Amino acid sequence: MKKIFLMMMTTGALCAGCCDKERERAEFDYNVEKFADLGVLRYQVTDWDSLSAQQKAYIYCLQEAALYGRDILFDQNNRYNLAIRRTLEAIYANYKGDTATDDYKAFEVYTKRVWFSNGIHHHYGEEKFLPEFSEQFFTNAVCDINPALLPTRSGQSVDDFLAEILPVMFDPGVMTKKVNQDPNVDVIVASANNYYGDGVTEKEVEAYYNALKNPKDLSPVAYGLNSRLVKKDGKLVEEVYKVGGLYSAALEKVVYWLNEAQKYAENEAQKRATAALIAFYNTGSLKTYDEYAIAWVQDTESLVDYVNGFTESYGDALGIKASWEAMVNFKDIRLTKSVKILSENAQWFEDHSPVAQQFKKEKVKGISAKAITAAILGGDCFPTTPIGINLPNSNWIRKEYGSKSVTVTNITDAYDKAAAGSGFADEFVCCPKEKELMREYGSVTDNLHTSMHECLGHASGQLLPGVDPDALKIYGSTWEESRADLFALYYIADPKVVELGLLPNQDAYKAEYYKYMMNGLMTQLSRIEEGKSIEEAHMRNRALIAHWALEHGKAENVVELAQENGKTVVVIHDYTKLRDLFGQLLAEVQRVKSTGDFKAAQNLVETYAVKVDPTLHAEVLARYKKLNIAPYKGFVNPVYEAVKDKDGNITDVKVSYTEGYAEQHLRYSKDYSDLPTYND
Repeated sequence: MKKIFLMMMTTGALCAGCCDKERERAEFDYNVEKFADLGVLRYQVTDWDSLSAQQKAYIYCLQEAALYGRDILFDQNNRYNLAIRRTLEAIYANYKGDTATDDYKAFEVYTKRVWFSNGIHHHYGEEKFLPEFSEQFFTNAVCDINPALLPTRSGQSVDDFLAEILPVMFDPGVMTKKVNQDPNVDVIVASANNYYGDGVTEKEVEAYYNALKNPKDLSPVAYGLNSRLVKKDGKLVEEVYKVGGLYSAALEKVVYWLNEAQKYAENEAQKRATAALIAFYNTGSLKTYDEYAIAWVQDTESLVDYVNGFTESYGDALGIKASWEAMVNFKDIRLTKSVKILSENAQWFEDHSPVAQQFKKEKVKGISAKAITAAILGGDCFPTTPIGINLPNSNWIRKEYGSKSVTVTNITDAYDKAAAGSGFADEFVCCPKEKELMREYGSVTDNLHTSMHECLGHASGQLLPGVDPDALKIYGSTWEESRADLFALYYIADPKVVELGLLPNQDAYKAEYYKYMMNGLMTQLSRIEEGKSIEEAHMRNRALIAHWALEHGKAENVVELAQENGKTVVVIHDYTKLRDLFGQLLAEVQRVKSTGDFKAAQNLVETYAVKVDPTLHAEVLARYKKLNIAPYKGFVNPVYEAVKDKDGNITDVKVSYTEGYAEQHLRYSKDYSDLPTYND
């Protein structure tokens, strides 16, 4: 459960001892390169030298485990992704033609986009992006290199290979969307991801997994989380992701490095959680996965932590199958102090929520919150990554054992530093007062919103007995993000937040309200191709909240889209009433979640979260283009080098930041690519 923002960062007031570190960050080169609608950044692993040799060794092993899952995500996103990526890389490394031509330049951009999106579909918009080089150029480039370098099937000729992959790359009507959430189509058949085999339909998927569920089971596993559902001899069969099963070659390496990490673990709690994760990968058992999740959420004292596995279900239209992701991190001790205040007061926020009493938790358990420094990003956390995470996803584990919430401070720092001086506020913010609010409080409120979203929002509320966690189907991901955002929006304006010392005064929250409404109503449209609808769950959630508040506040002129010097701007006339609207919507969103009211969820999402005003969209795109800002940003990882003694033990780890974007992806494809090209 995660939320991604690009305009974020605060470090709060700096103590005198932090000046050197802040100076070091100021000199760090965050920007790497820009192409298409994408910007590539670096992030700095701050306070690396404060770690012990043992902790560094532990992180080194975990980052190796994180990188070996890369190919899994490529294959999950589309069954041709590995074939296309490996072909592009073979051309990139062996091209003998003129690199100054428009075709070759377009080829470079396309290759970089495939790396960025972990496949041929846009990482956020879900649409397939088409090459801007000619089909003939690609055909010639393929035929000009050694056939042994091509990822052909056994016995397949180059001509037959091209006949297979050319339509996938060039035909706009083939595998158009990675995730199709149109309620008027079969979302399984119409989605180009690789979670389901040929011929499997939406009705069959729902029937298959509904038959496995027991409404009386108080601790249900996440059926289907770690498998591909296919038809064999006319029957549905799960191909389980595990050692000895689907994706075995990659998972064997992940398990190897998790075992290596055990040698350097900080404590027994870390060892127990990792041992359970290893057992899950070896068996594929979802009961074992829950045992791992419980052990992981109970480890709250370790400095180093990680996410590794099949976690988020945004890539599946029905929200059943999980993509592989990884992030290795360690606690940002200084900034964790303020984040912990939220977890320590979680019961107060739950008790005072505007939702109906039967949908609240009587006792909020085990919420741990911290600020972290990311050390490596992998799988579905790379190159784009969340800046806040709340896990585990299982509702019953969260209720009985609690959850972990984190804010990734060095990632938000990188976004903030890279975006400095962009001119965004002058172009889109309506009034001097709002500009001053965002300049003064934008970072602190944005960071607080993320912490409240993850720590409080996702951890709030409860399902009524017998309600299926998957009852909202294709709207489930959008709904969960809306619920968490609304909880944060409602409470960031509460006097309790100032009382707890999380905001400096009662007006600061207005910076977040303005930015959120502006983003949901307007500026996030910069991420959508002209003529397209909103597809991605987080974008839908923001559009739903902003457009619902706009419409329901019209009678009292709470907020409006106005014209100022020929430009559309958001104007908030009454911040107090806007908070009341957020509270009303939160109450309804929680009711829908708690009762599994699919029809209500469908109505709200389809009414407020999907459609785009084409005139406003064109205006936003034109204004954004003038600023020359990349709407989407991702990262290159640091490079770690282990120093070992004569017995092979890791005694130190060096970190460097000089590796380029293409250089890194080519290295990853060389060193961490153990899966066969075709896993069908």
